[in-house]
Amino acid sequence: MKQTGIIVLCFTLVFTGMLSRQTNSEEIGEIKNAAWHWIDANRRTFEEAALVIHNYAETRLTEYKSSAYLADLLEKGGFRVNRGVADLPTAFVASFGSGKPVVGILAEYDALPGLSQEPGNPVRVPVAENGPGHGCGHNLFGSGSIAAAMAVKNVMNDNDISGTIILFGCPAEEGTIGKVYMAKAGIFDGLDACFTWHPSGSNRVNLGSSLAKNEFEVIFRGKTAHAAADPQNGRSALDAAELMNMGVNVLREHVSDDVRIHYVYKDGGMAPNIVPEYARLWYYVRASNRKGVETVYARVLKCAEGAAIMTGTEYEIRLITGVYDFLPNRVLSRILFDNLTLVGPPVFSDEDTAFARTLQRNLGVPETGFATDISPFEQPRRGGSGSTDAADVSRIVPTGGELSVVTMPPGTPGHSWAVTASSGSKAGMTGMFTAAKVLAASALDVLLKPDIVSEARREFEEATAGFTYKSAIPDGQNPPIPE
Repeated sequence: MKQTGIIVLCFTLVFTGMLSRQTNSEEIGEIKNAAWHWIDANRRTFEEAALVIHNYAETRLTEYKSSAYLADLLEKGGFRVNRGVADLPTAFVASFGSGKPVVGILAEYDALPGLSQEPGNPVRVPVAENGPGHGCGHNLFGSGSIAAAMAVKNVMNDNDISGTIILFGCPAEEGTIGKVYMAKAGIFDGLDACFTWHPSGSNRVNLGSSLAKNEFEVIFRGKTAHAAADPQNGRSALDAAELMNMGVNVLREHVSDDVRIHYVYKDGGMAPNIVPEYARLWYYVRASNRKGVETVYARVLKCAEGAAIMTGTEYEIRLITGVYDFLPNRVLSRILFDNLTLVGPPVFSDEDTAFARTLQRNLGVPETGFATDISPFEQPRRGGSGSTDAADVSRIVPTGGELSVVTMPPGTPGHSWAVTASSGSKAGMTGMFTAAKVLAASALDVLLKPDIVSEARREFEEATAGFTYKSAIPDGQNPPIPE
């Protein structure tokens, strides 16, 4: 009995000590400071990572060097790394710790085609003509998220903090592919909280949603013939493609204001004197929610069917990906905002400001330099105009609204060479480290304040009552890995 009493007393003291640490805001502040100091002390590592990924500039599902570089960095830093998850060669999961709570941080690293640009040069100078470039800043996104995860790992280790931190290496956000296939494979199951960020022209936590989307190809197959000598024997796949698009463009008049439909021709024939036997279209259908997407998608497919009937051709639909609209968790969003306020906006040098104003001058927008304020937390609740595969994550686990941190000057067009220039600049790195500190502090709040997990879960369950996540990807479909 005496020995049992001592054990119980020791357990009580240990538990009480842990509990007081979890509820002691002063100690939590010291732990956050330790994480920030670690990030500052390792700036060169992550600046180099951001520039290396900027130089690789690998487009969606081809990020072999970028993902390997970042996964190696995490593995050397003491994380357990599982590569090639969800049948995606360039996806990985890196974890440290054990048990609850389990906190996730998302990382991206894919580039965009045609946006090559010298890093930090405010004048248009491609590194490779028509080559790819980080025109969405994902080189900063991936490197900053990994800096945050590694900082959390180090202070967890130094302070005996229980729980698990997981960094998700997510390829192919451009095209909203990576996280959709990862979600379908159950990669995000079991998280208590998840955080993400994105390079931006403003400092804010986005409380709005995003557009749900289907991305797909329509393939028409006809029959070749001599276009002059015997056109009656041909069945033009190009005619079918054009008739389909005519129908879709008429359809635009009869959809709700939130719907967006975009397309390009991928194939349409080899020579004018040959009736084309093959044509291929690439479509996006977006709406404010999945139901809206599915309704319009069905009508677009009817346009394909009608075009095939009219031209005597065959058609095939290939769904590439489909995403939900984003569901921001306000409890976790508030944590992000409070830590953004605590860290403060990025502080830019005179050199940074000169870069920003020169870039703005070359873009023909007001020369205001970088934004240095933080947008209020209570912003208008409006849906975004774009889509993100992080939306599927937000439908599975509580996910904070997207943290935006300034890495480019206001007026910089998204998906442009100017973003590529900013993403390789010293100013871009400054914003990246601010984001890393905010993410690290927010993850530590979840690890050290048990009430956050229960509050975020309660909100999530209320928001998803009656909803069961079902991927838009058909069962058995593999990711569209380029050959």
